[in-house]
Amino acid sequence: MKAKTLLALAAGVVLVAPSVEARITKIEITSVESPTFEGRTFGSVGAYEKLRGKAYGEVDPRDRRNRVITDVELAPRNARGNVEYSMDIYILKPVNLRDGNGKLFVEVNNRGNKLLGAFNGSGGGNNPTTAADAGDAFLMNQGYSLAWNGWDISAPPATPLNNNLNITVPVATYPDGSTITGPSYEYIVFDNATTMSSALAYPAASLDKSEARLTVKQHLRDTPVEIPAGGWDYTSTAGTAIKLTSGAFQQSAIYEFTYMAKNPLVAGLGFAATRDFISFLRHARADDYGNPNPLARHVKHTLTFSISQPARYVNDYETFGFNEDERGRRVIDGILNWIGGGSGIGLHVRFAQPGRTERNRQNHRYPEANFPFTYERFKDPYSHDKAGRGERCEKSDTCAKSLQVNSANEYWVKAGSLLHTDPRGRDLEDEPDYVRFYLMSSVEHTVSGSPPSAGSCQQIRNTTDPSPALRALFVALDEWVSEKRKPPRSQVPTRSTAAYSIPLDNGVGFVPQAALGFPSIPGVTYSGLITVRHKFDFGPRYDEGIMDVNPPDFFGPVYRSFVSKVDADGNDIAGIRLPPVSAPIATTSGWALRALNFGGGPWDGCEASGQWISFKKTQAERLAAGDPRLSLEERYGNHQGYVNAVAAAARALEARRFLLPQDAQRYIDSAQASTVMQ
Repeated sequence: MKAKTLLALAAGVVLVAPSVEARITKIEITSVESPTFEGRTFGSVGAYEKLRGKAYGEVDPRDRRNRVITDVELAPRNARGNVEYSMDIYILKPVNLRDGNGKLFVEVNNRGNKLLGAFNGSGGGNNPTTAADAGDAFLMNQGYSLAWNGWDISAPPATPLNNNLNITVPVATYPDGSTITGPSYEYIVFDNATTMSSALAYPAASLDKSEARLTVKQHLRDTPVEIPAGGWDYTSTAGTAIKLTSGAFQQSAIYEFTYMAKNPLVAGLGFAATRDFISFLRHARADDYGNPNPLARHVKHTLTFSISQPARYVNDYETFGFNEDERGRRVIDGILNWIGGGSGIGLHVRFAQPGRTERNRQNHRYPEANFPFTYERFKDPYSHDKAGRGERCEKSDTCAKSLQVNSANEYWVKAGSLLHTDPRGRDLEDEPDYVRFYLMSSVEHTVSGSPPSAGSCQQIRNTTDPSPALRALFVALDEWVSEKRKPPRSQVPTRSTAAYSIPLDNGVGFVPQAALGFPSIPGVTYSGLITVRHKFDFGPRYDEGIMDVNPPDFFGPVYRSFVSKVDADGNDIAGIRLPPVSAPIATTSGWALRALNFGGGPWDGCEASGQWISFKKTQAERLAAGDPRLSLEERYGNHQGYVNAVAAAARALEARRFLLPQDAQRYIDSAQASTVMQ
């Protein structure tokens, strides 16, 4: 997509700002809990307090930096001619800011939720309040101030129980006030047999069912069957949801609904929200009404952490140049993105649905992952456009230092290798000096709960926890930003360790087993299912953010992508191999297949999940089962042998700055306390 057609916002904040300047105009703190965490104190930093409230901002749609926001010129304006938005905000800060470290940690929220718990050593919750909610206080002990803000138009509404973060943006209309309509698309799967209706992202423009189409299929690569108009209906005259006339939706069946929608939201204002809020906290003394900035004169450096959906949002935030405010200042200094792949968020289009995400069996035909995929500027071999994620920030010298960290799942279900290759899948000659790329070897997109289970998958889900490595990488990022100490070198598959995908249809392909090196494990199905990245045709006005073709067909060409080859156990060769991978007791993968009762088959992936397939304990058990993988006995001899292997792996990672000393010791202590070979 051409850079001129992508969203770009600019934000600047001062105490008294001209009306043409995009900024936060008002900060409204509605509650203060001081101290929070039940009065728990954190080393020399002391106690923390919690501030909750709302922020109000506005952008000038006439400004050249704002005019390319899709539909911003069609949004209602205030007396100053600006477009307004508001959002929820949430701040945790030292009671005495002088005892903090002068750094702002912004977690970009996931669907309105705060996911800080695992990163901060368990604890967490969407409204951290108790002493236990601070976990091991990784961030508080260092004195960071923490902040969150609403940005996602699709986040569930906030309630006193869920404490979600929301944003309010206007509906776009034509200049004469008439309603905007356009094609919209819903991909519908429920992994239960009780759901009776499916909400639509936008209301239907008409209840005339001849203007809509609903299809169903059991498996991803099946031919869809159209459900007659008498087989479905809108649930009300509002046209905000559909239902089947026969009853509940079939468990795990794939329904696709296309219709004419109305009332598009100016979703791209979500980018302005984050930029304006961080810039305000960093630079302003007070808002336009004299309300003080809670962090005034305190923030020297800003760092962000994002998990999954918001990591894709931050990818686009960087791509579209949002890290420069209207005064030309860098907004975010350091970015740690976890499991964003080379994908974006699709916030730049009319009728945006940022809650969607593509995986092997879901949401392939949304505008999530469009060229460019990597920071370096390349020519798209299919459209011949030239672009790169870092193009805008390089011109303005506002690029953040960025660590892009992905699980093996992103390589299997999101064509994640395109983040660090050219569009034809070839290795970069030189990566930008402000970015590093890391594969977290043999890790799934999320972390399986305890006790581990298969869920909707064929095998027990992968239990490998990436949090210890993420903590070490965050320390490396902070040192890079504040001390100019470079982080560890990138750790990703390259051509010598890559197994390439072969396209099939419906957005998927396969990786041959021999090319990958995956062992033939009794009871485990291997199909090599992988997502492939298409060049979609959304219609002639897509450069303006308008999808005249929605959804597109799978006729477009495919960008070449790959995954890491695996060792004899089936574990990734490339990347950061945590102790469960380098001193394993099981095969752990970033891919999985759905169980039969959840629509499973060889071409139906289990989306974000991976696998955990245990080794046999003894050689005799292994040979009897026909398992080619060495048994625990053959690997380690006894329990102490296993502990020694884990210790060696952990200390090696510590030496390379991929584990902190305390986390390396936790691995060793956990191995010692385990029953492996006992």
